[in-house]
Amino acid sequence: MGIQTDMSTAALLAAANTSILSTAVRPELVMERGQGMYLWDTDGKRYLDFVGGWAVTCLGHSPAVIQDALTQQSAALVHSSPSFYNKPMIQFAKLLTDLTGYDRAFFTSSGAEANEGAIKLARKHGSIHRGGAFEIITTINGFHGRTLATMSATGKQQWEPLFAPKIPGFKHVPLNDLEACLAAITPNTCAIMLELVQGEGGVHEAEVAYVQQLRKICDDSGIMLIFDEIQTGFGRTGKLFAYEHYGVQADVMTLGKGIGGGFPLSAMLTKEAFNIFAVGDQGGTYTGQPLAMAVGKAVVQELIRLELSLHAQQQGRYIVERLHQIEDKYNLKHIRGKGLLLAFDLPEPVGAELVAAGLEAGLLINAPNPLTIRLMPPLIVSTTDIDLMFNQLCGALDSIF
Repeated sequence: MGIQTDMSTAALLAAANTSILSTAVRPELVMERGQGMYLWDTDGKRYLDFVGGWAVTCLGHSPAVIQDALTQQSAALVHSSPSFYNKPMIQFAKLLTDLTGYDRAFFTSSGAEANEGAIKLARKHGSIHRGGAFEIITTINGFHGRTLATMSATGKQQWEPLFAPKIPGFKHVPLNDLEACLAAITPNTCAIMLELVQGEGGVHEAEVAYVQQLRKICDDSGIMLIFDEIQTGFGRTGKLFAYEHYGVQADVMTLGKGIGGGFPLSAMLTKEAFNIFAVGDQGGTYTGQPLAMAVGKAVVQELIRLELSLHAQQQGRYIVERLHQIEDKYNLKHIRGKGLLLAFDLPEPVGAELVAAGLEAGLLINAPNPLTIRLMPPLIVSTTDIDLMFNQLCGALDSIF
């Protein structure tokens, strides 16, 4: 049966409802194209994007550098298997290790895969250096992915009964509670793993002193420290990487989302001391895939060329200023975040309703929970875009309150 390319929106939605596995609640529209800060659906309606593909489209939609990288690399080599090096793999790994001070890179396709690799590496470290230790301490409301192991690592209470039995060996403690973390450490502890800013958890920051103490605890005890920078990496928080706000590095850092600007790509970076996988311990068909490597290299180079970390810092400050200007009018609470990973709380649990009102007005925002709105636009966002967003946001708030 041939694929129809001129289907109406109604026909597309009918096909979606019968052919796509039901895993998400999606609005009755179909996105067709994007450019810069905007998406358009199949009916031609335009949406100002302050979700950024879940902090993914750091360069905006359909940037020329990604188009060019895909065109040039696809003409040279699409895939050679992970059994071989390829040129963009080596170039991108060198770029990342030079930028970060880490020594080794392992590439995958999703953030969950990168975190799965970090979990495996932590347990390998525990088996070699800590007498078979296998437990990993993570944080309540942290988010690390949707594989079975990363769901087990994730501290979302509503996930606890899902897909039981969970992978054993994870302890969840409150973020910024050093005493709770210390109490959770036993001879079976091989790693501590956390997001420096909890994104899916509602944009909650780790405190500087807390992170620095975790580094000292891990150094003193031989426990691996893992920073999940899937959402916070590549300029999102106003620094190229969030750890730069804290003055410490982890032993392992995981990266995703903005690393490929929309192309499926993630990475795990490690210090040389943790280059301990034996041949066959870790792998995957698309590890270091040439197209992904070429895109990643192009995206990161463009982020640096445009100084988008600094831009995110500046534009984030402007958004916070504008939020403070309207906080009393709408009774907004707890305006927070770093760079362009920001959030505020609503006076009532109407997050879903506000998202829907924004969508109707042509604005994309996110509610990670009913009380919280999260803003994470592409890093190219301008003050003009922000002013327009506030006009639409205030209109949506007026329709709710």
